[in-house]
Amino acid sequence: MTVLNFIKICLAFATAALIVGTGTVAGIFWHFSHGLPDHKQLADYQPATLTRLYAADGKLMAEYAREKRVFVPVDAMPKRVLEAFVAAEDQRFFTHPGIDFIGVIRAMVANVANPGKRPEGASGLTQQVAKNFLLTNQATLSRKIREAILAFRIEETYSKERILELYLNEIYLGSGNYGVAQAALNYFDRSLGELSLSEIAYLAALPKAPNRYNIVRNEKEAYARRDYVLHRMAEDGYITAAEEQVARAEKLQYRRRSATEVAQADFFAEEVRRNLMAAYGEKGLYEGGLTVSTTLDPAIQAVADNALRDGLIGYDRRHGWRGPYAKVPDMSVWEEEFGRIVQRRPLAGPAAWQLAVVSKVEAQSVQLVGLPDGGEGTVPFAEMTWARPTLQNQTVGAAPRSPRDVVSVGDVIVVEKVEKPAGANAKPYPPKTYALRQVPNVEGGVVVMDTQAGRVLAMSGGWSYGRSQFNRAVQAARQPGSSFKPFVYLAAMDAGFTPASIVLDAPFVYDPGYGQPLWTPKNYGGDMLGPTTVRRGLELSRNLMTVRMAQQVGMKRVVDVAKEFGVTDHMGAYLPMALGAGETTLLRMTMAYAMLANGALEITPSLVDRVQDRNGKTVYRHEPRTCRGCGEAAAGSATPAAPELVDPRKPFHDPASVYQVVSMMQGVTTRGTAGRLAALGRPIAGKTGTTNDAHDNWFLGSTPDITIGVYIGFDEPRTLGAQETGGGNAAPIYEAIAKEIFKGKPPTPFRVPPGLRMVRFTYEGGTIDEVFKPGTEPGSEGYMVTPLDGSAPYSAIDPTQGPQQAGSPRRPGLSGTGETY
Repeated sequence: MTVLNFIKICLAFATAALIVGTGTVAGIFWHFSHGLPDHKQLADYQPATLTRLYAADGKLMAEYAREKRVFVPVDAMPKRVLEAFVAAEDQRFFTHPGIDFIGVIRAMVANVANPGKRPEGASGLTQQVAKNFLLTNQATLSRKIREAILAFRIEETYSKERILELYLNEIYLGSGNYGVAQAALNYFDRSLGELSLSEIAYLAALPKAPNRYNIVRNEKEAYARRDYVLHRMAEDGYITAAEEQVARAEKLQYRRRSATEVAQADFFAEEVRRNLMAAYGEKGLYEGGLTVSTTLDPAIQAVADNALRDGLIGYDRRHGWRGPYAKVPDMSVWEEEFGRIVQRRPLAGPAAWQLAVVSKVEAQSVQLVGLPDGGEGTVPFAEMTWARPTLQNQTVGAAPRSPRDVVSVGDVIVVEKVEKPAGANAKPYPPKTYALRQVPNVEGGVVVMDTQAGRVLAMSGGWSYGRSQFNRAVQAARQPGSSFKPFVYLAAMDAGFTPASIVLDAPFVYDPGYGQPLWTPKNYGGDMLGPTTVRRGLELSRNLMTVRMAQQVGMKRVVDVAKEFGVTDHMGAYLPMALGAGETTLLRMTMAYAMLANGALEITPSLVDRVQDRNGKTVYRHEPRTCRGCGEAAAGSATPAAPELVDPRKPFHDPASVYQVVSMMQGVTTRGTAGRLAALGRPIAGKTGTTNDAHDNWFLGSTPDITIGVYIGFDEPRTLGAQETGGGNAAPIYEAIAKEIFKGKPPTPFRVPPGLRMVRFTYEGGTIDEVFKPGTEPGSEGYMVTPLDGSAPYSAIDPTQGPQQAGSPRRPGLSGTGETY
């Protein structure tokens, strides 16, 4: 055989092999191409991104997501971020057609040369995009072939930049972080543009094995992998050798988000989450990437939380000591037992409160162990004297005579470090001195609302979200008691009563009929004042006067007013409802009081100002008013025109009647059941509330700017105690909040509707400018008082007439001709 023939035969075999090989490859590609996902769907890539809640001052409140991810377009990513990932994961990404054949051959040679080692992969960035978006993680040959086919198709369809964008926003980087932007925030508390070269290289090191290169758990391996990425970047010419050395020398600082940069409002955030879920569904909330600007004012929220907590503590201490938090049965192994107790029942409450174990009870003190700040401490008896034993119906027993009357060895108790006893001239305590504390079993809620717009500035739903996620501000339906009375009085003003009308405060018996027992309501305390002005009746919260007025004007009118102001949707027209026997929530009551204070302008309570979708488009806006001239330049001038807030709302109720009630409610906070608030030195329209057997305590108060509602009660309704009232429990919480909110701010008067007349008037509470509708003021024709005790009508101009005894201090006097406002 000649050489020429041999060559011909070899060429023939080679040609045949090429044809067979090409056909085989084509056949394989044809076989595995069937049923592949459509790679063109990547054009509409909408990654599952997290929803973020922000407070009104821009602080982050909460994040909700199945996958923690912040989508960032590739054009907005720093160039170094792209270069680091390319250098680490796919050196020839910008030149290969979807598969790095050089990398594949290198990996094959390395695997053959090192059969005992873990096989090397050769998946480039495009292949990883194909796998992450369109395929599974199943490690099979068929999946790799399908991945390669898709990689070619993706490269033909999309630019390299688009492929990088898909990859860098989808890649998992450990600790629940998806995408490079989210990882930058959660590892270093920085945006991509704020990262150092060292931090960028570390993030690029993570895709290979996120858990293995965790900087906290495996520092040595994390640094080694980061340095490898820096070396690759230098080799590929992305950075200089000097930059590489500086970055290698930098110590990585794992930084969690600062607590001062995160607004703490668990009850508020959870209520927002529930509302978003209802509006946008589970997918919209957890995958939609919503940006939610809430109404929360973090400073006011902190004040509300502290005031409610202090109020609950104050009430709880008055009602005695219920015993230790837990008990260690065997002090020989107290550390193990204590550890189990702490883990099983973590303490919820102020950060300064701690759990400790009583190790020794002495004559005038208690020794503690188990404290985190030094292990041991002392509780002097002076810090335990409040601990009277709790008895039935919230009564208390005798005061303790020694520490042995309160605790015993093995008790797990709640303590707080103190520096000195209460009192201005008290001597400081020795170091490691503690006071006995107790987690209250009473609960409560606070809502702080913008009076004009209904924006909820703060919401406290209880003692601690960690103890109970039940939100007493919105989820607890309770009887409002006397805090409902302003709406009865409003119905009376609509029916022709005035604040100066006389109503009898005397025994009242109501026969509901149908075989039901007679109803005989009583005033708190059991006393009666006889003929009394309507104003004084509201100031002192007289039950008998309220039901008399409700009976006179008709409960249907009262029910209509209550529904109109949103107190309740369903309320029976039964006379006991006039004393707040129907159920409502604190949020509803706060809204209703705000609408009284703003002159009956409709509001919808809102915890959210604005919601934007993932693209920044506003999909919800709460503000009912519009801004005329905002951002607009005056004609011929570059200076923006003075903005004007335009409110299209009209009063839904007679403003004159509403203001008469608001005026009387201001008397409640100066001369009435909440008279302690007079010390705040500003107009406050408020009302206390105490239900039957003192099951619930309320106080709601409004200024023209802010309305605050406070509720206190047990989750399983029972008496708070015989002498516990809304004025004694809820009003002080309001006062503590108002002091901080209004500090340094001048008082704002309530707006008086046009046409009302102010007349100098002397009544049981003093001399004031009383409010009258035209034609009902003293001196007007037909101004008469009709007593509800059955006696004859008499002229209110002559205060000596009517069913009053001469010289009675309750006798009202009227003077003046009136002034129109």
